[in-house]
Amino acid sequence: MRHDSSALRRKGTAPRRRSPAPAPAPPPARSPRRSGASELPAPPKKKRRFRPGTKALMEIRKYQKSHELLLRKAPFARLVREVCQAYSMKELRWQVYALTALQEAAEAFLVMVFSNANLCALHAKRVTLFPRDVQLARRLRGVDSM
Repeated sequence: MRHDSSALRRKGTAPRRRSPAPAPAPPPARSPRRSGASELPAPPKKKRRFRPGTKALMEIRKYQKSHELLLRKAPFARLVREVCQAYSMKELRWQVYALTALQEAAEAFLVMVFSNANLCALHAKRVTLFPRDVQLARRLRGVDSM
C-alpha cells in the first residue's frame, strides 16, 4: 500500500524547497608555532525530541521496573507518624520494616494511579495530566481495588 504524501500535508500549504547548502569553508592553515589555539569548538548536536507523551510513558516504564524507593524515607516516616497522631492520642512506635513496607505499597499505588491517569490524558489527545484524569482513573478502577 502506497502512502500519498499530499494527503499528509495540510490544506493550502505547498511543499517548501530547501536552498542548496553552502560549500564548506576550507580549514584554516595551521601555523607551526600554535597547535590548536585557534580551533573553534564543534557546534552542539541537536537534542532529540520525542513525540508528546512518549517521554512520560518511558519514565513510567522506567520507574515501574526500578526497585528503589522514589520518596525519601525520613519525610515519609514523619508523615506516617503525623497521621498516626491524628488518630491516636498516645505516641505509637513504628518498626523500620513496617515503614518500608508501607512506603513500597504507597508508591506502587501512586505509580499505578498516575499511569492510568496518563492513559486517560492520552486518550483525550492531551499530554498534560489534569486532576480530572486522576479522578477518572480512580473511578474506572473502583475505590475498592485502589
